Amino acid sequence: MPRNMSKLEAARKFEREEAAKIPASERLNFHLTPLVGWMNDPNGFCYYNGQYHLFYQYHPYNTVWGPMHWGHAVTDDLLHWEYQPCALAPDIAADAAGCFSGSAVPLPDGRLLLLYTGVQPATTDHKERQAQCVAVGDGRDFVKDQANPVITADMLPEGYSEVDFRDPKIWYEDGVYYCVVSNRHQTEQGTILLFRSADAHSWQFVSVIDCNHDEYGKMWECPDFFALDGVQVLLVSPQEMRATEDSEFHAGEGTVALLGYYDPATHAFARHKVQAIDYGLDFYAPQTTLSPDGRRIMVAWMQSWATANHDPSHRPWFGRMTLPRELSVKDGRLYQQPVRELQSLWRDTAILRNVKVKEPVALPGIEGRSLDLTVVLDVAASPDCRRFTLRFAADNVLYNEIRCDVDRGELAFDRSHGGSRRDVPHTRHIKAAPKDGKLTLRLVLDKDCAELFVNDGERALSAILDTPLPAGRISFAADGGPACLDVIQHHLG
Repeated sequence: MPRNMSKLEAARKFEREEAAKIPASERLNFHLTPLVGWMNDPNGFCYYNGQYHLFYQYHPYNTVWGPMHWGHAVTDDLLHWEYQPCALAPDIAADAAGCFSGSAVPLPDGRLLLLYTGVQPATTDHKERQAQCVAVGDGRDFVKDQANPVITADMLPEGYSEVDFRDPKIWYEDGVYYCVVSNRHQTEQGTILLFRSADAHSWQFVSVIDCNHDEYGKMWECPDFFALDGVQVLLVSPQEMRATEDSEFHAGEGTVALLGYYDPATHAFARHKVQAIDYGLDFYAPQTTLSPDGRRIMVAWMQSWATANHDPSHRPWFGRMTLPRELSVKDGRLYQQPVRELQSLWRDTAILRNVKVKEPVALPGIEGRSLDLTVVLDVAASPDCRRFTLRFAADNVLYNEIRCDVDRGELAFDRSHGGSRRDVPHTRHIKAAPKDGKLTLRLVLDKDCAELFVNDGERALSAILDTPLPAGRISFAADGGPACLDVIQHHLG
């Protein structure tokens, strides 16, 4: 770093120079990637001054995790992203070891406030400390509060950790600022704590919103808390999950939606439903915002920690975000679908009705690696079909596969033959029973990104593909008897 140049200035200079060397063809078509270097959790997702802003955990200097900065991009349509200069760098005592995850909220005076976790270097016990910090700016440049950190360990009830104390999600309601923050209790319980403030600078502890009660992993990260369709929703990303027999949750890092009721007078949350948010191989740390038209929009890091240190691409960037998704609650479940803006990219639509398939077959015009593909299996018209298989991103040797067991109402997503040479998870099994006599699969592909939505968003599954981009074949097959399908494909461009 040149003498007299701040850490933020140095990061901005580096990313500007290095980003100029990356051709557009190295990027994804509509999934956000880091400007350079490393990306993980989405941060500060908000609508501000006529645009969506998305910040992200960022290490500009390398494609592996390092001292955390905040990257920044804006978009008008949630599809086409314009990079902004690095927003935060670890450059004060309160965040010297990293600017960890957080959120953003517009202020009444027209400025944008960032609330994030500042990590303080380890002391004699070799443990870093975490607390919450504030920065305020114009949407591009931000000034950190001289009083940082503003939410500190001395505000915590007895037994709560200053080591695992992070990821504040802020919102404004009825003249008061609130935020939920992750914490680990001394009993190893992951907990979500609620704080409030009159000005977003001076905070006080309010209550414990929820904890894991020895279920759903240990430490809970990246909370989000909001009302949706008459239900209160708490999103968390637990570490150290155990797999469940019903395939609802897998081992390792996971994502969980807790649906219930919230009393704003007592600040008590009573959950009545727990489900996975995404059932895939690559999905973590989701964050939501409200669109101007009232939609709850969610985006997540499209990666897993199991594969984060095994990148075979040799690209000058690593990590990507999911396609933003619209959330709703139906029949007591959290549903999600790609944002409707995706339709603006539809090109070269192909519609095939009542197609009967049994032996593996390619259908005319159905192929590619940038597409929005919907396949509807008519169960009544396929009485002898026991299993339906969709292969995609395939060539003569490599393929990825979705297998639907019609009798058992289960689906397997399998990328184990997609080209990876790594001993990491490659398969997920989920429940996927037909609804009203039909099983609907919507598969969105963007080069190496695959996002699957089952039965109009009842379940979602996200995965990164290792298959080389020229592999764009798609085929269909059925076991037992023929499958009767409707197939609708839109190329995306």
